[in-house]
Amino acid sequence: MTMTIRTSRTDEPASALLGTLAEQGASGALSTESGIVYLASGHVVHVESAVTPALGDLLTHSGALAADGWWAAIDQAGRRCRVGRQLVDSGHLAAGALELCHLGALFDAAYFVLAHDGPALRFRPGVAHWLGAVRSVPVDAVLRESRRRRELLHRIWPEPGVDLAPLARVPDAAPSDLPARRSRTLAQVDGVRTAAQIATALACRTFHTLVELRRLAAAGMVVPVATVPAAATTTAPATAAAPATAAPAPSPFPAPASAEPGPAPRPVAPDEPETALLRRLLHALEAL
Repeated sequence: MTMTIRTSRTDEPASALLGTLAEQGASGALSTESGIVYLASGHVVHVESAVTPALGDLLTHSGALAADGWWAAIDQAGRRCRVGRQLVDSGHLAAGALELCHLGALFDAAYFVLAHDGPALRFRPGVAHWLGAVRSVPVDAVLRESRRRRELLHRIWPEPGVDLAPLARVPDAAPSDLPARRSRTLAQVDGVRTAAQIATALACRTFHTLVELRRLAAAGMVVPVATVPAAATTTAPATAAAPATAAPAPSPFPAPASAEPGPAPRPVAPDEPETALLRRLLHALEAL
């Protein structure tokens, strides 16, 4: 029987329900307003959110995997929910590389799913993600890492509007000697793109993009579009001044879970993989 939880009928946050499901050793998909958490035997096995790049994007855009290999694995094993295993067994990707990238995508999406810790919408027992088993993570570890990221971002810049709103440059801000990653991030701020869209354009993990954007906000170089000074309208790109042509912000609602793959990745410039951080996360999980 499916457990259905409606926002209007409960004040229980998603984190609390995740804890209950972990204690029960539940398997299935927990939906919130900003994503879906997939569980197997009470452990988190995957998290997806509409505002973070998908695992396939991270693998192919980083150069770790050819796009043909990704889609071949989906064609062969998607409906059996064994895409991850197919990638490794076919020799397209080393198991360690898959685990590292999967952990990065999982924690990125979990941050958005749990950032505001709103109420859960629905739990569907038995629903599995088409990726299949890669690396399970204890619920406590996911909650702890999401909290750590939230606190870190708050220390850098306490306004969370930077995370989801379209962003624009402050006209009079003159950047000088910015680190390379921050400079690349700033170059993508155009008055239309959100943090997630900027991360996708850079083929970079969303959390690291958020860190750079909040640093830019703290330095007075970037603001959400709603708070851009009037003078910005003279320097903003044409797309920012023409609602008919501006790209919409990503929907906060995730796509329905199924065995089918998501949309094809867009070709973008690759960014270096965050292997050092991901290896630390992997070692920490192995120590649990």
